[in-house]
Amino acid sequence: MTDTTATSAAALAPAQAAPSAPSAPAAFAADAEIERAMDAIDFDSVTSEFKSQDAFIYLEKFLPRTVTDQLIAAARAVTPNVNRNYLPGHKQGGSVSRHTLDELAPFVAELYRSPALMRFLERLAGEKLLPSPKEDPHAYALYYYTRPGDHIGWHYDTSYYKGRRYTLLLGVVDQSSCKLEYRLHTRNSGAPQVDGAVAYPPGALVFFDGDKLHHRITPLGDNEERISLTFEYVTDPRMGTWQRFISNMKDAIAYFGFRQVFRQVLQRTKR
Repeated sequence: MTDTTATSAAALAPAQAAPSAPSAPAAFAADAEIERAMDAIDFDSVTSEFKSQDAFIYLEKFLPRTVTDQLIAAARAVTPNVNRNYLPGHKQGGSVSRHTLDELAPFVAELYRSPALMRFLERLAGEKLLPSPKEDPHAYALYYYTRPGDHIGWHYDTSYYKGRRYTLLLGVVDQSSCKLEYRLHTRNSGAPQVDGAVAYPPGALVFFDGDKLHHRITPLGDNEERISLTFEYVTDPRMGTWQRFISNMKDAIAYFGFRQVFRQVLQRTKR
């Protein structure tokens, strides 16, 4: 199995805000740090790698440390709200949906909409990206691997939207032997399949087209812990009624629980 060469961006120290400056949401205040980190990236090289790997890239160092620290704090704050699932032969682990994060860890939502981050991802994808609709619990979510054997099997991040859905993975906590294993070009008849594996530590980034990358997370070992953050962006936020029902059922059964997913649906119908 061959590993993809990691591309690194240096995390620079945060800029000092003027004492008289009005307060801003934390993630938007961090935009200057993210912009500086972007400046350190050889963007032509990263873009070339992204395209040659059929819309997949891994950056071992991406987020500034100050931003990563806030994500770690957010992940710890919502730990009591983790919903655990076990699907025999496919997955075992815990997750916290965007609805809970909106209430208890708003920094995650702010980072999801960071202008600097979205500009960077759009340049990579080569097209306009939009946030997932507010009813989508998968728009941004934390995933917890905390018990031996926690894992997720081979899958695609299938888009039920009319357009493409891009997945951004950010490392938050990684004290584990887990790996993101992937297969490139499985749906590209013009190129041979390429297998790879990476561990993404705190601050690392993985970005890919969800319908193209076949991937899994290998099982957690004893006395290990891993927490990752997923952002989903779309090119067309429209979704048919039947597709929305399928998506909601999948999220309720496999990730966030019926109460979390369908509470939002009931709230919308009562308005």
